[in-house]
Amino acid sequence: MTGVQFTHIPYKGMAPALTDVLGGQTQMSMPTIPGGLPHVQAGRLRSLGVSGAKRSPAAPDIPTIAEAGVPGFEAGNWYGLVAPAGTPRAVVTKINQEMTRILALPDLRTKLLAMGMEAESSSPEAFAEYLRTDAAKWGKIIKAVIARSEPEPR
Repeated sequence: MTGVQFTHIPYKGMAPALTDVLGGQTQMSMPTIPGGLPHVQAGRLRSLGVSGAKRSPAAPDIPTIAEAGVPGFEAGNWYGLVAPAGTPRAVVTKINQEMTRILALPDLRTKLLAMGMEAESSSPEAFAEYLRTDAAKWGKIIKAVIARSEPEPR
């Protein structure tokens, strides 16, 4: 969205990535809130923004990337349940009902918030639409990055 070029370094986890940022071997990282926030609070890292569409309840003073100057930016992690095609509708409905019930439990919501995560449930149809939309969004971005990185013809 900004045209800024980065070199991706495929770390084997957030801890080694943060170690290298803290040690000055790399210039930035996009850690999870639970991984990065303690270092921000201690003054060892500077947060540029959270990547979601809204501020995190775990870090309400940190603006979103969109608020910080990149309008429309939104990228986040999500978790969802999927089942094989052809799974009986009654089974899908029962799993969805149980997950909705579980995600509404106050203790679970509190624990998830402490990890910088928010519980959200939806219908199987709404989740399927979200997957289609997300795939289309990231597909465009991936194609644009590949096109920019291909060598110029001679």
